[in-house]
Parts: sequence; C-alpha cells; structure tokens
Amino acid sequence: MRPGLQRYLVAVEYIGTRFCGSQQQLNHRTVVGVLQEAFHKFIGQPVTICLSSRTDAGVHALSNVCHVDVERVSKRKPGEVLPPHEPAVVRKAVNHFLQKEGDIMLTDVRSVPGDFHARFKAQERMYFYRLLNGPELLSIFEKDRAWHVSEELDLVAMQEACKVLVGHHDFSSFRASGCQSKSPFRTLEELSVLEMVSTPHFPSITEREQNGSNEEGQDSFCNKCKTGLPTGSISNDIMAGDSKSGADLGFGIRRRHRCYVITARSRSFLYHQVRLLVGVIKSVGTGDLKVSDVERILNARSVTAASPMAPARGLYLGHVKYELP
Repeated sequence: MRPGLQRYLVAVEYIGTRFCGSQQQLNHRTVVGVLQEAFHKFIGQPVTICLSSRTDAGVHALSNVCHVDVERVSKRKPGEVLPPHEPAVVRKAVNHFLQKEGDIMLTDVRSVPGDFHARFKAQERMYFYRLLNGPELLSIFEKDRAWHVSEELDLVAMQEACKVLVGHHDFSSFRASGCQSKSPFRTLEELSVLEMVSTPHFPSITEREQNGSNEEGQDSFCNKCKTGLPTGSISNDIMAGDSKSGADLGFGIRRRHRCYVITARSRSFLYHQVRLLVGVIKSVGTGDLKVSDVERILNARSVTAASPMAPARGLYLGHVKYELP
C-alpha cells in the first residue's frame, strides 16, 4: 500500500429490503455502491470497499464489516497529503452523507494495518433468522423483517433438529447451485433456536399491573426482555394470550406472534447455507419433516433433498468476529 493511505475497518448496519444485495452491480442499488458513493463525497476521490460477507437482496445486517483505503489530501493545496483522519471523524462524516439513504449507517470505524483484510481475517460469522409464528396477519411494523409462519411450530422438535446439524459435516445438501466454494465441508459451531420477545415490544395491561404490584416485578420483567427467556419459552401473559385461545383482548388490540430466533455461527458459510438450514428446521417445526429426516437430508449430500429455502427477509448478519491488532 502506497504511503499516505490509511486502511479503516468499518462496521455497517443496514435494512436489506431496498438493496439488490451487497456487491456492486451496474444500475442497481447495492450496499457497496452506496458506501463507495458516500466515501467519495467525503474525501473527494473514489474508493474501493471490500466486504467481509456478502448478503443477498433482502438480507439485513446488524453488523457487516468492510475495509477501505483512504488518502487524505488537502483541499487548499491539491496534491498535499495530510495525516489520516481519526476513525471517529470518518464515521461521523460518512454517516452524514448516508443520512438521505435512511436504511444504512456506519456503527464503528477502526484504523488497521494496510494488510488487514476484512474478509480473510474474519474468525467467525454469526447469523440470526427470525420466524414469527401465528395465524394473525403480520404487523406492518414487521414487514420484510421476518418469515411469517402461520402453522404452529414445535420448538422442542426444532431444537432437536439443530443438534443433528451442529459440528463438522459435508453440507452439500445445504449448498445452493452457483456456490463457488471449493469444499462443501463446514464446521457449525452453533445452531440453536430460542423463543424471544418479539420486537417492537410494548407492555400489555397484565405486564404493567404485574410490574406495579410486585416489588421485584420491574427487575424480573426487564431481565426477560434483555436476556430473552429464563426458561426457554414465553408465557401466555407475555404473549398477550395464546394464539390458540379465543380470549378477547379488547377492541383494536391485536394478538402478538410468537418469535423464534435461529442462530447460526461458523467461521464461514456456503452459498445460501443458513437459509437452507432454516428451511429444514422450519419444516421440522411444522411437522412436515421429522427429526430423523434431518440426518437423512444431511447424508444425501444433494440440495434437492432439502426443504425449500427460507426467504431472505428473515435473515440478519449479526456479527463478524476479529482479533484486532
């Protein structure tokens, strides 16, 4: 890397609904394209963004990571190279130019050595997938943010299915055609499913009354919201009534969906691997597949054996782990 260039490691979050994926495409709005335009406006010259992880159209990111090389040149004296910008300055300035986009922003910026590569230095990637379960129509606040499954889901069966898939396997059955990886083998460090409080979450009358009448209610309720569930499932009170019950919640008060979050963690993933895994787990939850079928699908080593792939809208890239210098 030539003198004067500073490499930055950049964490970015975005809502994937209006993006045609992450990688740059001619005449299409992409994550890389929008970021490169914002950096260009900031420093006055083109840059190249290198992402740690590609995401498809409709896939969201709580934290994707990229690196970018920036040369700070004086605007008063063209050609004069100045000391690099502080990371906080880069973050603030680029976010200023991203404001009009409304669905993407930088969350962290670090200065790193010139040979630090966002993709190849990544030690682990973590994805989340949100399933909203129940017969009610999906709230517009959840539009394009989760997969709505109307059939009842069996949480225990889905958890058992996850156990079959954790570990080092040939994941050819969970590898979409067009995958460029040389090997179908991957090690899933974690594949789990938990029932969580759906967001946005607003307290029901029952929750507010419990909070006011119980001296420890506030701590108890806050802990449930922060950590998910103390026992692995949400009570009917928290859900404002079981979706199967006929209890009248009152005019204008809608019944909430159950929210299941699938977590997948590995150093790297195959093309569409997470969405194919979720498709099978969901099918086990609805009873279309048995837990024993999961091992059969895995051993088939053919993507034609798997269930239909889960839609992009429920998938979130959650975190990319590094050992920073």
